[in-house]
Amino acid sequence: MEFRACRVEETDLIKVGVVGGTGYTGVELLRLLAAHPDVEVAAITSRAEAGVKVADYFPSLRGRYDLAFSDPGAAPLKGCDCVFFATPNGVAMSQARALLDSGARIVDFSADFRLKDRAVWEKWYKVTHASPELINEAVYGLPEMNRERIRKARLVANPGC
Repeated sequence: MEFRACRVEETDLIKVGVVGGTGYTGVELLRLLAAHPDVEVAAITSRAEAGVKVADYFPSLRGRYDLAFSDPGAAPLKGCDCVFFATPNGVAMSQARALLDSGARIVDFSADFRLKDRAVWEKWYKVTHASPELINEAVYGLPEMNRERIRKARLVANPGC
């Protein structure tokens, strides 16, 4: 996904939300986004750390973020151009539809949209998929295979470990 495709005008910063900002994936994403010249991180969520300043929780991010973690239910995610889910399985699939409908693009680091076969996904993860209508729309985020599709995608299923 090219961030340039998210912009309204060439001078606009891309507003980004990060759901699940306290885990390993979340903090690494925050570190990378802090160095991106075209990005403004507008919301970083954590249920457990809501209200805590990001820089107080992660001293390595001092001087990079003046935001506090917000509760996911109260975070201004619908105003974001792109929302990253650095969460356990099950979170992105329950919130994806509303965010896509608001115009946001999504990059999901969980396994919620990695498999195209719903039955196989449900067998492996032992739960009913909350957004089966989005499974076929999701683009597997491996650029070596899907570079052009990723650029145009509204929903990217990031390859996992």
